[in-house]
Amino acid sequence: MSHGHHDSAPSLHVHPKDPAKIRKVWLTAGILAFFTSIEFVCAFTMERGVLLTSIFVLLTFVKTFYIVGEFMHLKYEKKILIWSIIIPVTFIIWLIGALLMEGGYIFIERASVNH
Repeated sequence: MSHGHHDSAPSLHVHPKDPAKIRKVWLTAGILAFFTSIEFVCAFTMERGVLLTSIFVLLTFVKTFYIVGEFMHLKYEKKILIWSIIIPVTFIIWLIGALLMEGGYIFIERASVNH
């Protein structure tokens, strides 16, 4: 029984090579790297506080919406679908923020009642 041997190594070929798609991937990576570099510079040059945290949160949302728009192709969908995702997420984020703020007030009220 003879076993066949292949002399050539397997290779991967992508057909067709689309320069526009390759350029779009590099552009997306560049945009995300730009926003990440802003975060990096802010992290090492600014004092810790509300401003730095706000910058991080804002840039995180910008990158999140860009990633969702590009990689999930949401940017190319109908506007009503985009709004049906963005509006509930916005309200949930607002709800979390409101609950965090209101949750802190209970400790202030307890302290004022106990004194």
